[in-house]
Amino acid sequence: MLKIGAVAAGFTRDLEFDLARVEQLIRHGRREEVQLLVLPDAALGGYLSDLSRSDHDDLPPALELDDPLIAKIIAMAGEMTVCFGFCESADGNRYNTALCVTGDGVLGRHRKVHQPPGERAVYTPGDRFEAFDTPIGRLGLMIDYDKTFPESARALAVDGAEIIGCLNAWPTSITNRAPRMNEDRQSRLFDLYDRSRAAENQVVLVSSNLTGSIGGMRFLGQSKVVGPGGDIAARTWSKAGIAIASLDVRAEIETARRVLHHLDERRPEAY
Repeated sequence: MLKIGAVAAGFTRDLEFDLARVEQLIRHGRREEVQLLVLPDAALGGYLSDLSRSDHDDLPPALELDDPLIAKIIAMAGEMTVCFGFCESADGNRYNTALCVTGDGVLGRHRKVHQPPGERAVYTPGDRFEAFDTPIGRLGLMIDYDKTFPESARALAVDGAEIIGCLNAWPTSITNRAPRMNEDRQSRLFDLYDRSRAAENQVVLVSSNLTGSIGGMRFLGQSKVVGPGGDIAARTWSKAGIAIASLDVRAEIETARRVLHHLDERRPEAY
């Protein structure tokens, strides 16, 4: 059995505050014997404060991969597999990046490919979806808007990912916010995409998200662990916390694919 934790929490521009919160969450996960902990996108430095404009004057701090803060999270992870997001600085560009690490170092990296309009002036898009091996199985990563596109998760599943970590900075609706969060259009879409991407690929999907607010952005939370049949094994709803589920990942996938094996039954020549 693999114990998986999907984090819902708020992060800020204060990197030392964020690092302390990451440490607290890893400690909490370790007490609960979590083996895979997926933190939200923008866990170091927070997310953009406004997606309705193309000029930004309050950008998250950009960190290179060899930044001491990254090294500290690697050391904190120890035997645990930890995924987290941050603004990466590389080759004069900014990337919305997710890393997967253990105490031994970086296992995998994903740069967000799909960008909503407000991000395009800030981040350079990534150009690939690749799965990678970890101590807890073959894993793939997406970052929030990536999951809107079925091809993202499908590419990772075809590459052998048994678990997909989706790190989110997903807000309530910007143009038509509902008075209650559970009635918000983006709230419904967030859950729909999580469950659909898991079920159509018959994989385990771990979806983490920010909580609280940054600027005019209010984040949904709703972190969850979804099984390969699209069933939610654990969730946080809108509050901060860790959704924890114990799953026999290989057995769950084999059961889901026993009669209907979606990856084998594809007809790419017809698409």
